Amino acid sequence: MNKFLIVGLGNIGEEYANTRHNIGFDVVNAFVQKHGGTFKVDRLAYMAEVKWKGKTFVCICPTTYMNLSGRAFKYWQEKEKVAVENTLTIVDDLALPLDKIRIRKSGTHAGHNGLRDIQNILGTDEYPKLRFGIGNQFAKGMQVEFVLGKWKKEEIPVVQFKIDRSVEIIESFAGIGIDRTMTNYNHLSFKP
Repeated sequence: MNKFLIVGLGNIGEEYANTRHNIGFDVVNAFVQKHGGTFKVDRLAYMAEVKWKGKTFVCICPTTYMNLSGRAFKYWQEKEKVAVENTLTIVDDLALPLDKIRIRKSGTHAGHNGLRDIQNILGTDEYPKLRFGIGNQFAKGMQVEFVLGKWKKEEIPVVQFKIDRSVEIIESFAGIGIDRTMTNYNHLSFKP
């Protein structure tokens, strides 16, 4: 099957733009822009469809807010008849350093509310994820402020570099499959 569902997790609203928690939106936006697509407001999500190398990518940024991302995921997966193994969910990850990205075929939500909701609605954690490391440089009790905070000036070059590599990873995932993509990218340190 040559159809893929690319799901970027984040929160809608100007106050969440360019925050660590919205990196899923930023990666999907970069992918859509690179391939000449445009988003429209649709059911439960901003949606864009792009074509590349004979493949169709249905790209969504849920408008349900992070904690209810599963509804949008399930709706678009069923509407577009995309096999779960042809979905890729892009999400921020506190457990990974800023210079790391991890691609996984499956794995628990690890406390991430967006992934928790998708897992609950799908009834499984076996769906592909691109985990974008955001680091964990925050004082005790300040996790929410850190995650919902804007990138520091000195982090922006690494973040932009990783966004560009994440777009390549989406292309690789669709082109050569998740196994080879994991082999090619999971061990790398992403620094411009």
